[in-house]
Amino acid sequence: MTRGFYTIMVAQFLSSLADNALLIAAIGLLATLNEPAWMTPLLKLFFVISYVLFAAWVGIFADSMPKGRVMFITNAVKTFGCCVMLFGTHPLLAYGIVGLGAAAYSPAKYGILTELLPPEKLVKANGWIEGLTVASIILGTGLGGFLISPMVDSFIQGHDFMGVHNAAQAGIAAMIVVYALAAIANLFIPLTGAVYPKQDFRPIHTLKNFGKSCALLWKDKLGQISLSVTSLFWGAGATLQFLVLKWGDHALGLNLSESAILQGVIAIGIAIGAVLAASLVSLKKSVSVLPLGVLMGVVVSGMAFFNKSWLPGGFDLLGFHFSWAVIFACIMLILVGAMAGFFVVPMNALLQHRGHVLMSAGRSIAVQNFNENSSILVMLGLYALLIKADLNTPTIMVIFGIFVAGSMLGVIFRHHHNQSIEDSLHLIGEDKRH
Repeated sequence: MTRGFYTIMVAQFLSSLADNALLIAAIGLLATLNEPAWMTPLLKLFFVISYVLFAAWVGIFADSMPKGRVMFITNAVKTFGCCVMLFGTHPLLAYGIVGLGAAAYSPAKYGILTELLPPEKLVKANGWIEGLTVASIILGTGLGGFLISPMVDSFIQGHDFMGVHNAAQAGIAAMIVVYALAAIANLFIPLTGAVYPKQDFRPIHTLKNFGKSCALLWKDKLGQISLSVTSLFWGAGATLQFLVLKWGDHALGLNLSESAILQGVIAIGIAIGAVLAASLVSLKKSVSVLPLGVLMGVVVSGMAFFNKSWLPGGFDLLGFHFSWAVIFACIMLILVGAMAGFFVVPMNALLQHRGHVLMSAGRSIAVQNFNENSSILVMLGLYALLIKADLNTPTIMVIFGIFVAGSMLGVIFRHHHNQSIEDSLHLIGEDKRH
């Protein structure tokens, strides 16, 4: 790997760390403003919606100048979103500005990999990027939780700081510094030498071109497979974030703060799977990991029937009590996360490679973001409808697992169908030559 790649990793870690810590701080700020509870999940909606609404433009913006400069500008936008949140703008609107910066940052972050590295190193690069991103999620969530803790709140209120009157505001101020550090790191990313034609930002023309880019990637026999898998992964992952909280309460009797730890456990599994995929799976063998997606869905469905009464008791260690049921649940969640990380990293690399071959790097990542975040919005909406229908947690979990497994089976059958068509066309070509 080149020195430029490691610079990208540092910048990505800092930016993602701030994204996740800021979410916790923004939730704390909503509480200090006495906003209704239903506003809290809207923070994620306001953040994600930019990925969908501006998908047609962020790709061509990423290709309009060197990717390192794009990443600097977008981190500056995130910093601005933090600043306006700190100085009185409503958290939903301010976090939406941060989401806009994140939406424009993503095509540059992934697109530069295809410019900087040869295809055979893309799986390894994605494995490290995804593993580092997961680490930033875990650390960022923990940092955000610490920054809004009563201890920090007491310290802040006991001192006079400019514009900072509580722990939530202190957390936001700290993230301004982290985003600024990420922006500075972007300045050290080397030029790759990639040059694209002058970009056209006219609305109608841009939407038409974006539609053509979407169609081009969905029609490609490998592009459609990888895009289907990554879209399913992110939609299912966002739903699983909320579902595991309810499952922790139902199956293990955990409260909300304890169940939140289970999200970090899944993230640890994803990191393990991502690193293993980076070491063991080549780009040419990327589609061989698809069956793991089916197995993951089956395991999730099976976990729906687990109950803490199956494994009573536990043990004490260093003043803490460890329940056998919780330990088993953590092992299963690490397994689910590892399978997810192992199959999504090669698919991500394959999608980047096909997008880079068929169109520009920035455009292909923008198409990917549009589909993946549309999947998040749709699957979270369906999840909300299942809850509104008063279905219990095990039933929702079984439906979720079956949906994931069935969808992955459909992707596998589609891939085999595409291969059989290619083989037939190849044989027809051989017959004509003879």
